[in-house]
Amino acid sequence: MKKYKFILSGGGTGGHIYPAIAIANALKQRFPDAEFLFVGAEDKMEMQKVPQAGYPIEGLWIAGLQRKLTLQNMMFPFKLLSSLWKSRRILNRFQPDVVIGTGGFASGPLLQMANSKGIPTLIQEQNSYPGITNKLLSKKANAICVAYENLERFFPKEKIVITGNPVRQDLLELSDKREEGQSYFKLDPKKKTLLVLGGSLGARRINQLLAKELDFLLEQGIQVYWQCGKLYFEEYKHLNEKPNVQVTAFIDRMDLIYAAADVVISRAGASSVSELCLVGKPTLFIPSPNVAEDHQTKNAKAIADKGGAVLLREDELDEKFESTFSMLLSDENWQQELCQNIKKLAKPNATRDIVEEIIKLVQ
Repeated sequence: MKKYKFILSGGGTGGHIYPAIAIANALKQRFPDAEFLFVGAEDKMEMQKVPQAGYPIEGLWIAGLQRKLTLQNMMFPFKLLSSLWKSRRILNRFQPDVVIGTGGFASGPLLQMANSKGIPTLIQEQNSYPGITNKLLSKKANAICVAYENLERFFPKEKIVITGNPVRQDLLELSDKREEGQSYFKLDPKKKTLLVLGGSLGARRINQLLAKELDFLLEQGIQVYWQCGKLYFEEYKHLNEKPNVQVTAFIDRMDLIYAAADVVISRAGASSVSELCLVGKPTLFIPSPNVAEDHQTKNAKAIADKGGAVLLREDELDEKFESTFSMLLSDENWQQELCQNIKKLAKPNATRDIVEEIIKLVQ
């Protein structure tokens, strides 16, 4: 049996890194002898997260364009040329059978070079509105795995395969983990639990909202488990002194905290949305408006339009948060409806289906 070689590239945020790792893990299960190499951006979080997952990684000197004139923007052409040159060297040395891109700065030069060398490439697009890198790469990619419908506007229709986004496999069966989750996170089983997620780095506006509304939330008789992100932990850790409040930078067992949660407030990054579809809890999305093409709002709207979640924009929070949250917490019929509708949008076999598309390219 042929020994396959795979290069995966995706990074900048957990939303690009974790899908790439999930795909690599599934490929490794299928082909235990396969060789893997990740390619990321030199100073981004993938340089830590990928080795922690047990895979080698090489870094490119690359970053995205800023929206205003900066020194970084003036350096961009040099970084791009350097990254294209290094990508070519990596490809020549490693000789992959296929190159898989999950988005982020580094995937651009690497997949561009792979395309120019005739190496099969597959793009995994997590969002309902693709970024510019994937739009450009799609013209020469062999296959494009997407999580949302109606992406023919951006990608060649004949290359699109709707697979969903790769998610942690331990989220597939949560119903029997609730007590374990409550015990693990020291939660009171008699109280409802609000889980607040801001992504791996944290979400400033959600953190500001929580700090301002914490007393209001506790007056509802609930407990709050609040992941504020590593950038903000020092600022908010003193709130751990309040009863029924736990503030943490990072959550190590997402399966258990999801199992213990009754209501979720979350950003709307693609990975979070896909996980929450599987988890099926009443969810209030507060999308970040500060991401490329405002794709978080589009991700959340795709779910909210089908009655699967509540969407509040950042500029609506002062006016609508308290009334919306009170209604969500007290109306059990609405909660049930949200859970049923969001679960209909889940794609639990996404990772397996993406692997099937990769196998078509190498066999």
